[in-house]
Amino acid sequence: MAIVTKDNLRNIAIIAHVDHGKTTLVDAMLKQSHIFRSNEQVNERIMDSGDLERERGITILSKNTSILYNGIKINIVDTPGHADFGGEVERVLNMVDGVLLLVDAFEGPMPQTKYVLRKALEQKLKPIVVINKIDRPDQRVDDVYDEVLELFMELDADDDQLDFPVIYATAREGVAKYEMTDESDNLEPLMETIVKEIPAPTGDEDGPLQMMVTTLEADEYVGRVAIGRIIRGKAKVNQNVAIISGDGETKGKIGKVFVYQGLNRAETEEAGVGEIVALTGLGDISIGYTVADAENPEALPTINIDEPTLSMTFGVNTSPFAGREGQFVTSRHIRDRLFKEVETNVALRVEETDSADVFKVSGRGELHLSILIEQMRREGYELQVGKPEVVYKTINGEKCEPIESLSIEVPQEYMGAVMESLGTRKADLQNMTEVAGYIRMQFTIPARGLIGFRGELLTNTKGNGIMNHVFHGYVPYKGDIPGRSRGSLVAFEQGETTGYGIYTLQDRGTMFISPGEQVYEGMIIGENSREMDIDINPCKQKHVSNMRTSSSDEAIRLVPPRILSLEQALEYINEDELVEVTPSNIRLRKAILDRTIRGRAAKNARK
Repeated sequence: MAIVTKDNLRNIAIIAHVDHGKTTLVDAMLKQSHIFRSNEQVNERIMDSGDLERERGITILSKNTSILYNGIKINIVDTPGHADFGGEVERVLNMVDGVLLLVDAFEGPMPQTKYVLRKALEQKLKPIVVINKIDRPDQRVDDVYDEVLELFMELDADDDQLDFPVIYATAREGVAKYEMTDESDNLEPLMETIVKEIPAPTGDEDGPLQMMVTTLEADEYVGRVAIGRIIRGKAKVNQNVAIISGDGETKGKIGKVFVYQGLNRAETEEAGVGEIVALTGLGDISIGYTVADAENPEALPTINIDEPTLSMTFGVNTSPFAGREGQFVTSRHIRDRLFKEVETNVALRVEETDSADVFKVSGRGELHLSILIEQMRREGYELQVGKPEVVYKTINGEKCEPIESLSIEVPQEYMGAVMESLGTRKADLQNMTEVAGYIRMQFTIPARGLIGFRGELLTNTKGNGIMNHVFHGYVPYKGDIPGRSRGSLVAFEQGETTGYGIYTLQDRGTMFISPGEQVYEGMIIGENSREMDIDINPCKQKHVSNMRTSSSDEAIRLVPPRILSLEQALEYINEDELVEVTPSNIRLRKAILDRTIRGRAAKNARK
């Protein structure tokens, strides 16, 4: 067995809390490595390639790229920072030998920082801490360094991991320093630290092939592309291999072998130990499978992904407007799309239900599931989805529910309102600190207590509240949490809304619609100011008469409607309501549209 060390190669992942600058730093590294020279690309986040990623400013899928520094190739994996995409983080850490932990120079370590760092330390990866955004006028670099050190100790880092190097950076400007007082105009200190501190990959290059598939991509010409790191041996073009899964072993043949060069993949005849490669021609392969030598097939340990904590029903649209706006509307279309998503989205689960038209989809949080729904509607799908529900577990014979670590930052004057709101949601205060005039509070809270809380926080703090949360574990069921305190305004006939009809109803509550919109019986068109549902008619016409009154010709003044985003709609609905999602519209509706049948069902439920 010939163990080799690839001194000309480094594999690193960039991990951090959402919006701490991971993708911006990768872009700066690419620019300074002269990977691209196009002027149009200079101010873009190149690594966030998806439309949703650019719109929301978050990374959803992990991305691979590489740069050359003094003849050493550095493979970089940019990972998501949002807790709902933690499944992406867990699997890509299998491909690397070290991590750059990015921390904001003002915010310090946040819940997701702790989550991804724990995963990295468990895998014994070498950390480099990068304190980013040091140009902020409110930066508190020394305090943040102490907080990072405390976090490492809290997570039981070993002595080698505790001796982490620190780099101070402004990713947006492409500047890194060893010390705050240093002068610098480039990222060379960071590059030097990566080469010096991150271990070079080692392994048996002459042994039989072993590679874990950690990412999948779909290519319309060559089918599935399996991406992973070679643990042992070499991957060669036209090589016969064994593909090992939990269900057994199949034979396959490698079509083409690609390695990463900058933003592109470059074809090669063979790749060796430590290299991150993309293989084609392996047919029906999935994440977690081992690609091994055909003669000596040995499986690698499987990837452990945290279980889903939230589920929703996805079904065929059954409203009177079904099929008007979407291209893919049948249960077969929805089923095929969901099961295709499961192939690459490792933290997602899809189960078929007793109804052929309804599927139970489980994920890591509201954002995780709403991103999938948004992608489907943009692709032309039409569907209806139910209220998010947490996934319960039975542990030692006791019903347990998922709880989350919640971090909230608010100006001091709003602290009381936030504490009161969280009290009814069964949250427990763990810690409270003051950070530059803001109060940072840390809670543990049942996952179901977070449903609908984001909007309430923004209302209570007049838009000044910041919240972040991450999965914490399972605890015994904490009791009932009160739901929405106000009822729905429900249309009782199909037609086109009128200004007069809405004007006569707007003192009943908050409207979700404007004049000239099509509505149907059972569609939710507003929120009642009281707790019961009311059936109303927004299509009412103003009757013409030859009588005049002092008020008859006054201009109708309409209050602007409240337009709900997809996430807000999912948070808003009750158990007996659904969200109708089409490429053109997001509508709220009752699960039972007919008001007579709905009233009968409600009466039976109260018995």
